[in-house]
Amino acid sequence: MNRTLLISALLATLSLAACDKPTVVNVPAAEPGPPGPQGATGSQGETGSQGATGYQGAEGVQGATGSQGATGYQGAEGVQGETGKTGEGTTVIVVPAETPAN
Repeated sequence: MNRTLLISALLATLSLAACDKPTVVNVPAAEPGPPGPQGATGSQGETGSQGATGYQGAEGVQGATGSQGATGYQGAEGVQGETGKTGEGTTVIVVPAETPAN
């Protein structure tokens, strides 16, 4: 039975392969004809309307100028001190203390 099944499958494959396949025919593209005459020029469109002008804001109020302050009084002159005494010519030099070593 195995051989019968195998032979049937081979015959079915061969019979299907032998079917007539349709031939594909490529139709050539048609060549374009000569160009026609140019058409008339179209009319020009209307001009668009212009937008409204924007609103300008109000101008601010300027503040008043402040008043100028009064001028102060001149103070009294101090008393001049006496002339100092002349030194004796000795110069004293103070040496800072040394810091202890740690």
